[in-house]
Amino acid sequence: MNKITKETYLNWYKDMLFWRKFEDKLAAVYIQQKVRGFLHLYNGQEAVLAGALHAMDLTKDKMITAYRNHVQPIGMGVDPKRVMAELYGKVTGTSKGMGGSMHIFSKEHRFYGGHGIVGGQIPLGAGIAFGDKYKGNDAVTLTYFGDGAARQGSLHETFNMAMLWKLPVVFIVENNGYAMGTSVERTASHNEIWKLGLGYEMPSRPVNGMNPVKVAEAMHEAIEHARKGNGPTFLEMKTYRYRGHSMSDAQHYRTKDEVSEYKKIDPITQVLDVIKKKKYATEAEIKTVMRSEEHTSELQSL
Repeated sequence: MNKITKETYLNWYKDMLFWRKFEDKLAAVYIQQKVRGFLHLYNGQEAVLAGALHAMDLTKDKMITAYRNHVQPIGMGVDPKRVMAELYGKVTGTSKGMGGSMHIFSKEHRFYGGHGIVGGQIPLGAGIAFGDKYKGNDAVTLTYFGDGAARQGSLHETFNMAMLWKLPVVFIVENNGYAMGTSVERTASHNEIWKLGLGYEMPSRPVNGMNPVKVAEAMHEAIEHARKGNGPTFLEMKTYRYRGHSMSDAQHYRTKDEVSEYKKIDPITQVLDVIKKKKYATEAEIKTVMRSEEHTSELQSL
């Protein structure tokens, strides 16, 4: 795995902070009715993306996910202005303004969506991986979905085919605790989603999805396993979303105290704590990043 260095932490802090500010900006313009339709925000889950990007080879590895998909393409190299333009319905957007919030897409950056159908991207991710295996290259496809999608039948069909053909794919469930407003405990007779892979003899395990280091380590192992021709891995990222399922979610199904407890292990704060403890940056430098002119001007221009 690429070594986790001082620069890694500083970049994680800068990137995750920007992703959160980007989502906050979207929430603000949504309230102003400048962005319409559905809007699903990623606040709180940033470590899952940061750790994965550290483990990926961004020159060839691919990513596909569900509809909570605004910051992933930015992490893959898509210009934030193109993502914002898509949400505004502009022709300069990633899908020429016709996809909107749930359908960000950039083949150029190997980001294959953004899918509005719950679980619909699971077999598509395996299909992308099949294409790479057929062509004989060593690219790996990261296929993300939520805990609600883990209950879809397509997951089992895809797991079976992926194991049978040893496809170069990593399946990642982002378990943020709720499928819309339904808790994980109410969707199945078990709470350990990662165990679904064991029935197919697929390497599977839970991961602390609030810590980018833990994510990077697990993702590196899974990606290299796939790249060597050994087939898929299933990872359950235990994470949490601070905002509602979408902007229309009143969040009556959880308490403010519950959200506050998870904010105590906020991924951005965890990274910042390491930066301070190891003296990777001074307080002045940290404050500069927090009010970064680059961030501010970029967000204001969106």
